[in-house]
Amino acid sequence: MRTLHSYLTKQILATVFMTVVVFGFILLLGNVLKEVLALIIMGQATVGIVVTSLVLLVPFVLVFALPMGMLTATLLVFGRFSADQELTAVRSSGVSLLALITPALLLSVALSGVAALINMDIAPRCRVAYKRLLLTYGVERAATLIVENRFMDEFPGYVFYVGKRNDTNLQDVLIYKLDADDKPQEWFNAPRAEFSADLDKRQVRLRLFDLRHGDLKNWMVSAADEYTLELEYRLADTEQLRIPLSDMTFHQLREKLHEMEALADEAPPPGQGGDPDARLVTREDLTMPIRVQIHRQVAFAFASIGFTLIGIPLGIRAHRRETSAGVALALVLVLIYYAFIIVAQSFQDRADVAPHLILWAPNFLFQTIGALLLWRANRGI
Repeated sequence: MRTLHSYLTKQILATVFMTVVVFGFILLLGNVLKEVLALIIMGQATVGIVVTSLVLLVPFVLVFALPMGMLTATLLVFGRFSADQELTAVRSSGVSLLALITPALLLSVALSGVAALINMDIAPRCRVAYKRLLLTYGVERAATLIVENRFMDEFPGYVFYVGKRNDTNLQDVLIYKLDADDKPQEWFNAPRAEFSADLDKRQVRLRLFDLRHGDLKNWMVSAADEYTLELEYRLADTEQLRIPLSDMTFHQLREKLHEMEALADEAPPPGQGGDPDARLVTREDLTMPIRVQIHRQVAFAFASIGFTLIGIPLGIRAHRRETSAGVALALVLVLIYYAFIIVAQSFQDRADVAPHLILWAPNFLFQTIGALLLWRANRGI
């Protein structure tokens, strides 16, 4: 029995590792394409920045890849086990199905513990660090906004054009300084310029050579051998520096929940402080988005158990050795599971719908159906 359990455990672990690598790579590639690839193509992202970004994204994608890997592994391993008649041979020797699958169930519980640690602490921290890295890098590399042969207005109060760019060297630079009504009030023209970024001041500093300067209000034109122009570079929005609920750790969400509950307790009762017919914002309305995120982190950690319980009997019933069939079935089940999560998050502002309970529905559904199918398979029905 120990040899059989060891054999199954090795098969499942090997398949979990391969599927997690594949799914993780796909998810990681999606994030890289969305946020990092542009910098890579422009040649502005260093190797260190790219590697650091990938490392910080790994826990984030593992949140999704681990349950998918466990589901795919059970479908493939037990599908092959059944198709090769190994299951029939084991059962004919007096070993029950429930005794056979014990290693898989224990492994799913262990993966749920790992997933809980990642979901509730590691992944949110890494996601925030990743976003801060991109924001900081955006300031350091603000000059990536400078593109050849295009009028640019990314820097507040200025519009400028660059004819040619070679790393930090610019040629044929034309800059318009705007007034409060966004109308040109000054212009700067230089055949050559150099730029650098000041991270502390969040500025791009332009050194203009052989400058010609025009004052459009006073109709004056002047010249200078060298002139330094500092352009402020603001981050896209100060809101981006705040940690959204989806990127908070479990501990941070709990603290936020207590703050919102205290705020709700201080809200005036109906008929006071405003329109008596106005709808009172209840404690549930105020705290439900936070509760949804808390329940999502915890409920999603148990996905591996539900996927294992339903994956084993479906793999046995499928009786297929083909990897493609197992992967296709796994994707269908994953889409069903994530559909509940999407629905719950779409109703996170509707306390009357109880979206935090919807997050637990796929776990109960998969575990109940899986347990029933396992019971029937164990009895040979």
